[in-house]
Amino acid sequence: YCTTDSWLLFATMKFENILADINGFGRFQIMIIAISFIGRFTMPCHFLLNNFIAAVPSHHCDISSLDDGGFLRNLSQAERLTVSIPVKEDGSLNSCQMFAEPQYHLLQNASNMTDLRTVPCQNGWVYDNTTFKSTLTSQWDLVCDRRGKNKATATIFFVGVMFGAVTFGSLSDRFGRRIMLLVSYVSGMLMAVASAFSTSYVMFVVLRFFTGFCITGIVIVSTVLSVEWVDIEHRKLVGVIDSLSWTFGNAVFSAIAYFVTDWRWLIVSVTSPLILAIITWRWMPESARWLIANGKLEQAQMYLKKCAKMNGTAELIDTLKMEVGKRDRPYSYFDLIRTPNMRKLALRTGTVWSVCVATAFYGISFNITGFGLNIYLTQFTYALYRIGRRSTEVGTLLMAAVYVTDILISVSGMSTVRTVVAVIGKGFSSASFATIVLYSSELYPHCNKVTISTLQNGMGYNSFMARLGVAVAPLILLLDEVWKDLPQVFMCSAAILGGIVARTLSETRNRCLPETIEDIEHVLKMQDEKVNTFVSFS
Repeated sequence: YCTTDSWLLFATMKFENILADINGFGRFQIMIIAISFIGRFTMPCHFLLNNFIAAVPSHHCDISSLDDGGFLRNLSQAERLTVSIPVKEDGSLNSCQMFAEPQYHLLQNASNMTDLRTVPCQNGWVYDNTTFKSTLTSQWDLVCDRRGKNKATATIFFVGVMFGAVTFGSLSDRFGRRIMLLVSYVSGMLMAVASAFSTSYVMFVVLRFFTGFCITGIVIVSTVLSVEWVDIEHRKLVGVIDSLSWTFGNAVFSAIAYFVTDWRWLIVSVTSPLILAIITWRWMPESARWLIANGKLEQAQMYLKKCAKMNGTAELIDTLKMEVGKRDRPYSYFDLIRTPNMRKLALRTGTVWSVCVATAFYGISFNITGFGLNIYLTQFTYALYRIGRRSTEVGTLLMAAVYVTDILISVSGMSTVRTVVAVIGKGFSSASFATIVLYSSELYPHCNKVTISTLQNGMGYNSFMARLGVAVAPLILLLDEVWKDLPQVFMCSAAILGGIVARTLSETRNRCLPETIEDIEHVLKMQDEKVNTFVSFS
């Protein structure tokens, strides 16, 4: 339980006691989680949207410019392609090159292609529309020498998410959770729909940046709101439920993408749940913790009475009396680096979130085209309770590295085996992601006005670092031009590094959680002293 601070005094009982007495996980809390679930559904869809809207269909050069006097029109489509486009070693058509002039002798001997002059595609490309009716790739010819622009669309989106995480984390601490959640809903929906009707590549990437910036507030604010209304005993469960919303979104998203094959309407389809989220927002309460911390006691008591009434404990709320004192100074992101051990904690968690978890998870996700229901997340819920956060985080990251290694050594022709291994690797990286979210929320202090700000800033910082890793992930896939297995080597190394760094964090299972920055300093100092003593003894 949290200690009483100079700025916040409860006349009769502390907030955690009040929450427990009026049922810290009743119908009121379930309503909050359900409303949050609706808005969070669109997040994994947008995060993995590029796998479908930026998919690269089979394509070859448009050979209409080679039609000399109409002779090609007398040939069949297969014959036109034979005399116009070279083939690769595997027998498939070259996607980026065409003959400088028709090679009619290939109709007699198609294998005689030595010393034939080729040029880059002169008149655009022709795309296979069997799987996708329209994609960004076919819309703006983002292939061959423009391939980097295709990957850049995902990177720019996640750069927006990165800056949005920091911004909404700070704004929700200043103006309140509830209002900033609505701002994120409305602005995210408007930007996403506008991007679906972009008329140029530049317009699209600019609007995708702002889409990422706006919708990230949904996950930042809703997570904190859920945790702040739930008692200590059920916070782990809430963290897992929040993560399951991503699993559910991934599973449903693949079905939506299967039926909606036009990139514009796919964006509109996955954004439409925000309409329902905006409608249900009216029932979303403000955080009572935030209201109390900011001296808005009447509003806090109003929401607490609603909570008690809905949970069937209304008779207890009448005894509640609260008073508020003065807050010494404002707290900001700089408090994460103001003291030495807080700097260490921020560096370690930021490294795990960014370089390791996000890069490994999204690196695998961006490298496969389909998503199944993540059964590993539920399995690792047991591990969270039994073997601790740190061991779970280290284990899942190392197992993700093992399965990425298996992809490297699998025979390239065994596509089914490689896909199964990739999905298992994604499962472990997903479990590591779910664990680090809960783990980080317990590593940072969060029991009073000062530490609520520190927790919000800490989670905003970690989300910023995660999106930095995600923004880099699509660019890592471009390394296959250097060596086709280099992206997998990079992701494997990132997961191993994550396991090593996570091993240096403090375990939180069945232990008193830090309540102040001073507690963080004390805990990490004790941990470092133990390590130094062990090294000296060895």
